[in-house]
Amino acid sequence: MDTRKTTDRDPLFDTLRAETGRLNAPRGVEKELLQAFSRLHPARRRWYHALTGRGWALAGGLSGLVAGALILAVALPRSAPDDGGRGGKLVALDDSGLFIALDSAERIAAEPSPHMVAADVPRTSLAALGVPLTPENAGDSVRAEMLVAADGQPLALRLSAIQ
Repeated sequence: MDTRKTTDRDPLFDTLRAETGRLNAPRGVEKELLQAFSRLHPARRRWYHALTGRGWALAGGLSGLVAGALILAVALPRSAPDDGGRGGKLVALDDSGLFIALDSAERIAAEPSPHMVAADVPRTSLAALGVPLTPENAGDSVRAEMLVAADGQPLALRLSAIQ
């Protein structure tokens, strides 16, 4: 807004405005005033400004650990899901560990009297099931429990100890 065009102004204000326009502050006064103001009124810092690189790394590591634990908790259920009798289960959970189905779920469910047999199984025969196999441990055996049908056919396998 331009105040010079108003008619009801006090002439003393015009004189004061003209005098202050001719004043020049010495060099560095503005800088000193800003420094004094910043000392009197320090800038407010947010909580995340206080974290250092190590703090951010710790926070990221902890959040990654929690996310991994949540994924494992969701991915590894404690009880086998019921599929409504369709026989689609390939892995069943027992108190001691997981059973890996070696035959169809219908065949396992139809077996009248399966029994458990403990055996030492060669590691090479378990490589197809995902047991790690290296040249150093290829001759080793793995302790396993097998669910066996009445005719001797293995139905399911549970690894009890990998040596």
